Amino acid sequence: MREWADFSVENIAGGGTRVVLTGPLLVSTVGALDRELREWEGPADEIDLSDCSPVDTVGAWTVWRFVRDTGAKVIGASHEAESLIEAVKSSQSTAPIAPPHVPVFERVPEAVGHMVYHWRGGVFRLLNFFGAILISFYWLMRNPTRGHWNSFVRQVELVGVTSLGIIGLMSFLIGIVIAQQGAVQLEQFGAEIYTINLTGRLSLRELGILMTAIMVAGRSGSAFAAQIGTMKLTEEVDAMRTIGVSPIEALVIPRILASVLLLPLLGFYSALIAIFGGAVISALTLEIPLFTFLSRIQEVVPMHDLWVGLIKGPVFGLIVAMAGCYQGMQVEANAEEVGLRTTKAVVQAIFMVIVLDAFFAVFFTEVGWG
Repeated sequence: MREWADFSVENIAGGGTRVVLTGPLLVSTVGALDRELREWEGPADEIDLSDCSPVDTVGAWTVWRFVRDTGAKVIGASHEAESLIEAVKSSQSTAPIAPPHVPVFERVPEAVGHMVYHWRGGVFRLLNFFGAILISFYWLMRNPTRGHWNSFVRQVELVGVTSLGIIGLMSFLIGIVIAQQGAVQLEQFGAEIYTINLTGRLSLRELGILMTAIMVAGRSGSAFAAQIGTMKLTEEVDAMRTIGVSPIEALVIPRILASVLLLPLLGFYSALIAIFGGAVISALTLEIPLFTFLSRIQEVVPMHDLWVGLIKGPVFGLIVAMAGCYQGMQVEANAEEVGLRTTKAVVQAIFMVIVLDAFFAVFFTEVGWG
């Protein structure tokens, strides 16, 4: 059975009070004693440690706090206990245990100010990063042989080839949802045939490239941030600089090139699969023959809808790749930041993709491609 620390009170000659502690003064045994000594009221002349063994730092601090509050004199302490009491005495802090409570009308403006200040610094770092990319592209165009083309091919495989399955499945299901929900609404007006128009235009113009960009941001953008962040954490990036290899050229440029080149192709592939999904559900529920649906798409979908989706692709690819690579290059200090930066990369990429998609929607409507 564990022995707990305890105390008793004795009267000494002259009317004084002696507090006698017994048992081990350890972190596991002084819980009840600590509470009782904190509640002590009145003075004490001596505190006797003759029957206390062993003593650790927590026990020494408990004794020292009692001595500080009451002015008692320590007697009967072993050399070890005296050393620990002196150590905790010299290391005490005057800082308050609880931080001061700042009113909400002060905390909120201060927090907003910190956010604005850090946002300003983030903009400068992002511009610096983008400038380094432009310089690397310039030297790559002047001397293509310095490009890391093996890495580029590897990123083409990771971003494009290995994502065909999940993007195809997602697009097929989205096409089914568009056609089914559109048919339910159009049926009220006896216009089920226009389900073809809805599925074709929405897939080619908006959802095909938008959902593909979101999928690539969650899949490849996060991988970019995690891979580069881990390399930064393990000092591989610093090692590359030491041996004269530019991390921007070796790590960032191949990923950006692969994303910019593949997003239009993946978006077009996604749109075709979505149209096929709409054709399948229409054949099953609306009795529109599959090949009739597909041939009708060519008649009702204008060519500029295809170009709208293709134009968005490189821009979305650039945003996704830059967000992932930038956040990866910002990793410092510890492994936890790899996860935080990866999350930031995905959130920022998806946010910017949706914002730019809204901008493109307004822009193309204004130029007559609505």
